[in-house]
Amino acid sequence: QVQLVESGGGLVQAGGSLRLSCAASGRTFGNYAMGWFRQAPGKEREFVAAIIWIGGRTYYADSVKGRFTISRDNAKNTLYLQMNSLKPEDTAVYYCAGFQSTTYYSDSYYTRPHSYNYWGQGTQVTVSS
Repeated sequence: QVQLVESGGGLVQAGGSLRLSCAASGRTFGNYAMGWFRQAPGKEREFVAAIIWIGGRTYYADSVKGRFTISRDNAKNTLYLQMNSLKPEDTAVYYCAGFQSTTYYSDSYYTRPHSYNYWGQGTQVTVSS
């Protein structure tokens, strides 16, 4: 069992930056694919970014590409999401998620919420205009 706890959310003005962290405990998450998703009020949960264990390959939603960076520190069992040039439409609850992965999957697999079986409780990010 893996427990995920997000932190780093808050209120920021448009154009500002935040760094989210996700601390994993319970098992080493070195061989887990990890992702960030977000959910705004009245909307479905959507993919933001993912990073796989094998090779450290990353994936990003088009809406955040070039502004957000996902990274991981396996020694610290921590996942990060650096968010720059934030926009009001980035306002949402951000969730960290993971699943154990010892093989490659299709690119789209990493963008689907149902691929992930471990989830954090979420952290609120609010971007004011």
